[in-house]
Amino acid sequence: MVDAAATGFLAAVGSAGTDVAQALIQLGAAALLLAALARVAIRSGVSPIPFYLLGGVALGALGPIDLPDSLISVGGSIGVVLLLFMLGLEYSGQELQSNLRTGLPAGVLDVALNFTPGLVFGLLLGWDPVAAVLLGGVTWISSSGVVAKLLVDLNRMGNRETPAVLSILVLEDLAMTVYLPVVAALLVGGGIAAAMGSIAIALGAAALALVVALRFGGAVSRAVSHRSGEVVLLGTFGLVLVVAGGAERLQVSAAVGAFLVGIALSGDVAHQAAELLSPLRDLFAAGFFLFFGLTVDAAALPGVLGVAVALAAVTAVTKMATGWWAARRIGVGVRGRARAAGALVARGEFSVVIAGLGVAQGIEADLGPTTAAYVLVLAVAGPLLARYADRLVPRSMLTPRPRPGPAEVV
Repeated sequence: MVDAAATGFLAAVGSAGTDVAQALIQLGAAALLLAALARVAIRSGVSPIPFYLLGGVALGALGPIDLPDSLISVGGSIGVVLLLFMLGLEYSGQELQSNLRTGLPAGVLDVALNFTPGLVFGLLLGWDPVAAVLLGGVTWISSSGVVAKLLVDLNRMGNRETPAVLSILVLEDLAMTVYLPVVAALLVGGGIAAAMGSIAIALGAAALALVVALRFGGAVSRAVSHRSGEVVLLGTFGLVLVVAGGAERLQVSAAVGAFLVGIALSGDVAHQAAELLSPLRDLFAAGFFLFFGLTVDAAALPGVLGVAVALAAVTAVTKMATGWWAARRIGVGVRGRARAAGALVARGEFSVVIAGLGVAQGIEADLGPTTAAYVLVLAVAGPLLARYADRLVPRSMLTPRPRPGPAEVV
């Protein structure tokens, strides 16, 4: 009996070892593919994001990938969290407060222009009203992960229009603390009371995180600071994941939690953390976009592609109008307005999460494929628009018109 138990244990260990070996080989092959795609992107002079996404779709179409779903999900989440944390490092608490105050009108316009098309399309397609509300959320929110990567790849973190872009992203993510609990309550039929309770918890958690980031950032920085880079790396990485996970548990975006940790850190420790975590950010972010492509069912795309492309065309225009107006409000020039407009077009992780709520409840069969096609179109087109939008501005808009002189006296 002992021999049988020992044989079973050794067989299990051998099987686990085979699984680990296979996972390592697949992850290594994925990393090599990402490196090759990055080379092509750099040579082309554009962001590597479209290449990563299309590479993931192509891999998924060739055959199933045996990586655990939890590994794909967690790896992608870490990529988004680190992207937003690094964005937060670029801004102080005072800058965040100022950006949110000045960006609030643009946030309201953002909702009106970008939620409405998805809602209307869903109703016109004859979908359940709750599914139409979900599609409105899909079209409303830009991809924080994609936009953050674009700002870094295109060296625009110091541009005058970037605060306008950032304020819209943060307002959208904060708005999710209200939108997601409401949608969840609608899906399960929990009623207004359940939705209000969830919203109150989420808003309280978001307010607490904001207060800590703005008022106690110095204490957080001192707690993380150390002469050893290894201590700073592990301490910062752990803090970001704990805060992001806690935020997600309380129905606040993990991206918002990570962003606020970046806001809280300042001084030398912020520069040290940025230098140490940059390689991790690039690694996990690249994996996120590849894994996102893997989740797209290529076989289901043709049937919904027409609707998705039409919706993408409409909401690309409305999102660009939002970015243009937001940048104009803070005095940015025409080229800067165009860059802000193009930067906000991409949709991604949040759109997929929102659609996933409806797919899990089975309220509309076409919601998942339509969202996947829509997100893929804009996640590919968005980086290209961000890269070239300022070059598409007509010359007539760049040349200042001479003011009319005083009328001649006859």
